[in-house]
Amino acid sequence: MEVMAMIMAGGQGERLMPLTKDRAKPAVPFAGRYRIIDFVLSNFINSRILRIKILTQFKSDSLNRHLARGWQLAPRFGLYIDPVPAQMRTGTNWYLGTADAIYQNVNLIQDEAPDYVCVFGGDHIYRMDVRQMIDFHVEKSAELTIAAIPKPIKEASSFGVLEVDKDWRVVGFEEKPKVPKPMPGNPDMALISMGNYVFTRKPLIDWVSEDAMRKTSHDFGKNIITDKYRTQAVYAYDFSTNRVPGMEEKEAGYWRDVGTIDEYFSASMDLVEVTPTFNMYNFKWPVWTFNPSRPPAKFVFADSDTQRIGVATDSLVSEGCVISGGRIHRCVLSPSVRINSYCNVEECILMEGVNVGRHSRIRRAIIDKYVALPPGTEIGFDPKKDKERFHVTDSGIVVISKKAII
Repeated sequence: MEVMAMIMAGGQGERLMPLTKDRAKPAVPFAGRYRIIDFVLSNFINSRILRIKILTQFKSDSLNRHLARGWQLAPRFGLYIDPVPAQMRTGTNWYLGTADAIYQNVNLIQDEAPDYVCVFGGDHIYRMDVRQMIDFHVEKSAELTIAAIPKPIKEASSFGVLEVDKDWRVVGFEEKPKVPKPMPGNPDMALISMGNYVFTRKPLIDWVSEDAMRKTSHDFGKNIITDKYRTQAVYAYDFSTNRVPGMEEKEAGYWRDVGTIDEYFSASMDLVEVTPTFNMYNFKWPVWTFNPSRPPAKFVFADSDTQRIGVATDSLVSEGCVISGGRIHRCVLSPSVRINSYCNVEECILMEGVNVGRHSRIRRAIIDKYVALPPGTEIGFDPKKDKERFHVTDSGIVVISKKAII
């Protein structure tokens, strides 16, 4: 059984601005030393699916560099992770939608001729043994299988909502409905599409080719699924049943869409809990990535008289960081962050190379790469002042853009 993966990594990520001001959404750092795309790639590598195309488009330089440095397989043995830029092979347009992205690269599928094609998003946080979903697809003789998960009704309007029969065949689908239909037997939950698909090769090629000839949104959710579930073998796969080695039961079904600043912040704060649901320390199903060599994290000064103490509590601290006489609590630090003396930083995400000057107070902030905060900086305490200088979400999370001058 030959399987090929195509990962969608070409979206603009507008809802995640300003973190996507200079980079593609899948290249946004997450959990300190990783990029968002590392999670889906790790799932495929750990699932022993080793022929992967990554479809890129907007602001892809950072993503391409990350892939080139950290995600090289053995092409001489037919194993690869290849970034594929938008090439306008079928006309003068960039990708018009998810289905069009596959159509514009259908030659890659025809050349490889796999039995099944996995079309997955590149911007979600989860663990998954993809082989289990493929086995379900084969067992059902499906033409399309959609990974799905229950979501509270009040949150489901942001997703595609599926209806299934007792055999999990799809019998209804609505893209971002205002009034989502509940799951059978559970009026508080709706079954949503995760945007991850397994296709049998021929139907995929036929369906995207047909769609390309029509005036549509050229989107899998709005067009392909909506058109085909009534007459073709379209099934939903219950992601909550998926298990990987080393997974604790509480992690089953964990999936986070980090498409907005608030969702990204919330998913990051999940990781600093004493016993987080998503366990970064599962070495039986690791999250792979690339980072250059750096020295270990360092915590210095223990002067209790002046409170010049380097300390971190309930935090993730990456290599190369120096906590020099300051305090952090519930923070995620990427490599080479420096916290100087007498600082107090709480519930923050600090990306690579951030330098926090002495006597600074920061809370509920996301600070992008290489920002240097001068001594005495205060962020997160005066909403009016913060909004005059930075991007602030409705929930009060302050975002400071990459290389900003404060």
